[in-house]
Amino acid sequence: MVQLPEARDLAPRLAVGAFILDSGLTLLRADAATAEGVHGMAQVAYPFLEKIPAEQFTRLLACSELAVGGALLAPFVPTRLAGLALTGFSGGLVGLYLRTPGMRKPGSLRPTQNGIPLAKDVWMLGIGLGFLGAASRRRRAAAARHRRATLSRRRRCWCRG
Repeated sequence: MVQLPEARDLAPRLAVGAFILDSGLTLLRADAATAEGVHGMAQVAYPFLEKIPAEQFTRLLACSELAVGGALLAPFVPTRLAGLALTGFSGGLVGLYLRTPGMRKPGSLRPTQNGIPLAKDVWMLGIGLGFLGAASRRRRAAAARHRRATLSRRRRCWCRG
């Protein structure tokens, strides 16, 4: 049975999903200069990306954004699974922010003017982590209800003194 997202998860899923989907659609239509710029920034933070051509990297990034954005917008995708995708994706972007020179003020995590567009990825990481923890809160609440019910039954038993 497919469990639809809870009402509290809808707003962040729609907002972040639409944002990432739009970014993916924009990157999918990127010209060669844009692809070189995106690839150049990414390979500064992640040197192993030098082996991948700029156009191929940009296309893979665009497809990844489309997949993550689509997963967030699709109501039949469980929130924890969408959160896992968002956490992985935004974790890579936060790494890009932390590793790229000039994005942060010296000795600080605070962004420079150039780093503000990348600093927003911290919010997406937080939302993704929140989605991952959502189900475990429900399980803890169910376990607490079970413990209370079990304890109250023990108190009512005449044989336990």
